[in-house]
Amino acid sequence: MKEYKIVIMGGGGVGKSALTVQFVHDMFVERYDPTIEDSYRKIITVDGNKVTVEILDTAGTEQFVALHSLYVKSGDGFLLVFALNTLDSIHELEALHESIVRIKEAEGYTDKIPIVLCGNKCDLEERIVQRSWAVALSQEWGGVPYYETSARKRINVDEVIADLIRQIIKADRLGHLNHAGTGRHGLGSKKRRKRVTPNGGCSIL
Repeated sequence: MKEYKIVIMGGGGVGKSALTVQFVHDMFVERYDPTIEDSYRKIITVDGNKVTVEILDTAGTEQFVALHSLYVKSGDGFLLVFALNTLDSIHELEALHESIVRIKEAEGYTDKIPIVLCGNKCDLEERIVQRSWAVALSQEWGGVPYYETSARKRINVDEVIADLIRQIIKADRLGHLNHAGTGRHGLGSKKRRKRVTPNGGCSIL
């Protein structure tokens, strides 16, 4: 069975952990430690292809600068997340996207990088980032798919992952994936783990 790694990136508080836990465990977690990175694994089927997905839920951008290049080198695809109620969060993604492209191109990656742009918290009424702004950014990035999601209400959570996996499978079949010696199963370092608890919190292991 094929195994692919998705790296979820974005500023602190945009809902990266909530999206990840909702996808993997079908539950909404409101409280979490934004300084801890964690990884999850799930077997899914996309268009008849059964694959194992490893999802790396990174800490907020301000916490993982030192490990940023390792995250990018090890990733097969990237989910770039911002919060629809925070304008700064979408601006943060521009530098992240530029960095992903620069690092992958330096590795010899010449094809379109599997990326999905995600505007999270679409269930909230106090929206600041307009859909047209996000669509314009996605087009600026070469026409990457754009989804609006809600981890709380599980809106488009499965869809964003499925879209990203489709892109990764296509790149893999064309021989464009490059893992740069970091291995298929992580970065080689021991991570602190978050255990999801039924009351919606997380305990650190």
